[in-house]
Amino acid sequence: MQAAPVRATAIPSVTDALRVVESLLMSSGQRTARRNAWTSVLEDRRRAKDRVEAQRVLEEAGSTRTS
Repeated sequence: MQAAPVRATAIPSVTDALRVVESLLMSSGQRTARRNAWTSVLEDRRRAKDRVEAQRVLEEAGSTRTS
């Protein structure tokens, strides 16, 4: 008796499903604009985090000089 062949079908992720819905509802330009906006948000968050870290380092350097 032979085993039945196994079919590997990937289950789409939620992200994949949302992209499909997005592509059906929006034109190409709107999708690009939305992705660009999100990329900008992520970049702004990264820069803010870097600013906070730089400020902390500067404050620590200043406090060790005065000690």
